[in-house]
Amino acid sequence: QVQLVESGGGLVQAGGSLRLSCAASGRTVSANNMGWFRQAPGKEREFVAAFTWSWTGGNTYYADSVKGRFTISRDTAKNTVYLQMNSLKHEDTAVYYCARGSGGSYYQALGYDYWGQGTQVTVFS
Repeated sequence: QVQLVESGGGLVQAGGSLRLSCAASGRTVSANNMGWFRQAPGKEREFVAAFTWSWTGGNTYYADSVKGRFTISRDTAKNTVYLQMNSLKHEDTAVYYCARGSGGSYYQALGYDYWGQGTQVTVFS
Protein backbone atom coordinates (compact mmCIF):
# COMPACT_ATOMS: atom_id res chain seq x y z
CA GLN A 1 0.00 0.00 0.00
CA VAL A 2 1.44 3.32 -1.08
CA GLN A 3 1.02 6.24 1.27
CA LEU A 4 1.51 9.88 0.35
CA VAL A 5 1.47 12.57 3.01
CA GLU A 6 1.51 16.24 2.05
CA SER A 7 2.58 19.08 4.31
CA GLY A 8 3.62 22.71 4.07
CA GLY A 9 0.36 24.38 3.19
CA GLY A 10 -0.87 27.47 4.96
CA LEU A 11 -1.92 31.10 4.75
CA VAL A 12 0.34 33.43 2.77
CA GLN A 13 0.12 36.93 1.40
CA ALA A 14 0.05 37.45 -2.35
CA GLY A 15 3.59 37.59 -3.69
CA GLY A 16 4.87 35.28 -0.99
CA SER A 17 6.21 31.74 -1.15
CA LEU A 18 5.46 28.30 0.23
CA ARG A 19 7.10 24.92 -0.18
CA LEU A 20 4.92 21.84 -0.15
CA SER A 21 6.32 18.43 0.67
CA CYS A 22 5.00 15.00 -0.18
CA ALA A 23 6.49 12.11 1.77
CA ALA A 24 5.97 8.76 0.09
CA SER A 25 6.30 5.19 1.25
CA GLY A 26 8.43 2.63 -0.54
CA ARG A 27 10.46 3.48 -3.64
CA THR A 28 7.60 5.51 -5.04
CA VAL A 29 9.47 8.72 -5.80
CA SER A 30 12.41 7.17 -7.62
CA ALA A 31 10.44 4.69 -9.70
CA ASN A 32 7.27 6.52 -10.76
CA ASN A 33 5.92 9.68 -12.23
CA MET A 34 4.95 12.05 -9.43
CA GLY A 35 2.53 14.90 -9.78
CA TRP A 36 0.91 17.81 -8.01
CA PHE A 37 -2.69 18.75 -8.62
CA ARG A 38 -4.94 21.31 -7.00
CA GLN A 39 -8.63 21.82 -6.50
CA ALA A 40 -10.31 25.10 -5.68
CA PRO A 41 -13.85 25.28 -4.26
CA GLY A 42 -16.42 24.62 -6.95
CA LYS A 43 -13.79 23.71 -9.54
CA GLU A 44 -12.41 20.49 -10.94
CA ARG A 45 -9.07 19.12 -9.88
CA GLU A 46 -6.39 20.51 -12.18
CA PHE A 47 -2.83 19.61 -13.06
CA VAL A 48 -0.10 21.77 -11.56
CA ALA A 49 3.26 20.06 -12.07
CA ALA A 50 4.79 16.65 -12.67
CA PHE A 51 8.10 14.88 -12.57
CA THR A 52 8.11 12.05 -15.08
CA TRP A 53 10.34 9.04 -14.64
CA SER A 54 12.75 7.82 -17.28
CA TRP A 55 16.00 5.88 -17.44
CA THR A 56 17.83 9.11 -18.25
CA GLY A 57 16.57 10.99 -15.23
CA GLY A 58 13.14 12.25 -16.12
CA ASN A 59 11.55 15.55 -17.03
CA THR A 60 9.44 18.20 -15.37
CA TYR A 61 6.22 19.68 -16.67
CA TYR A 62 4.08 22.58 -15.50
CA ALA A 63 0.67 24.02 -16.10
CA ASP A 64 0.86 27.31 -17.99
CA SER A 65 -0.69 29.11 -15.02
CA VAL A 66 2.25 28.26 -12.75
CA LYS A 67 5.16 28.09 -15.20
CA GLY A 68 8.00 30.29 -14.05
CA ARG A 69 6.63 30.53 -10.51
CA PHE A 70 6.45 26.92 -9.29
CA THR A 71 9.19 24.31 -9.25
CA ILE A 72 8.78 20.58 -8.68
CA SER A 73 11.72 18.61 -7.35
CA ARG A 74 12.41 15.35 -5.60
CA ASP A 75 14.78 13.86 -3.07
CA THR A 76 14.97 10.14 -3.78
CA ALA A 77 16.97 9.49 -0.61
CA LYS A 78 14.12 10.91 1.45
CA ASN A 79 11.45 9.56 -0.92
CA THR A 80 9.93 13.02 -0.97
CA VAL A 81 8.63 15.32 -3.69
CA TYR A 82 8.51 19.08 -3.26
CA LEU A 83 6.60 21.92 -4.85
CA GLN A 84 8.26 25.29 -4.39
CA MET A 85 5.69 28.00 -4.99
CA ASN A 86 6.85 31.58 -5.49
CA SER A 87 5.05 34.79 -6.42
CA LEU A 88 1.80 33.33 -5.17
CA LYS A 89 -1.46 34.78 -6.40
CA HIS A 90 -4.96 34.72 -4.97
CA GLU A 91 -5.99 32.35 -7.75
CA ASP A 92 -3.47 29.79 -6.46
CA THR A 93 -5.73 29.23 -3.47
CA ALA A 94 -6.74 25.57 -3.43
CA VAL A 95 -6.19 22.21 -1.81
CA TYR A 96 -2.99 20.77 -3.24
CA TYR A 97 -2.64 17.04 -3.77
CA CYS A 98 0.37 14.89 -4.40
CA ALA A 99 -0.11 11.77 -6.52
CA ARG A 100 1.81 8.78 -7.84
CA GLY A 101 1.67 8.06 -11.54
CA SER A 102 0.23 4.82 -12.85
CA GLY A 103 1.66 5.01 -16.34
CA GLY A 104 -0.96 7.24 -17.93
CA SER A 105 -0.83 10.87 -18.98
CA TYR A 106 1.09 13.00 -16.49
CA TYR A 107 -1.30 15.96 -16.90
CA GLN A 108 -4.51 14.03 -16.22
CA ALA A 109 -5.77 12.84 -12.85
CA LEU A 110 -6.61 9.49 -14.47
CA GLY A 111 -2.88 8.97 -14.92
CA TYR A 112 -2.37 8.60 -11.17
CA ASP A 113 -3.39 5.80 -8.83
CA TYR A 114 -2.45 6.94 -5.33
CA TRP A 115 -3.25 10.30 -3.81
CA GLY A 116 -2.42 12.12 -0.62
CA GLN A 117 -5.01 13.70 1.62
CA GLY A 118 -4.23 17.21 0.40
CA THR A 119 -2.92 20.37 2.01
CA GLN A 120 -4.70 23.72 1.96
CA VAL A 121 -2.99 26.75 0.45
CA THR A 122 -4.70 30.10 0.95
CA VAL A 123 -3.32 33.25 -0.65
CA PHE A 124 -4.73 36.57 0.56
CA SER A 125 -4.29 40.00 -0.98
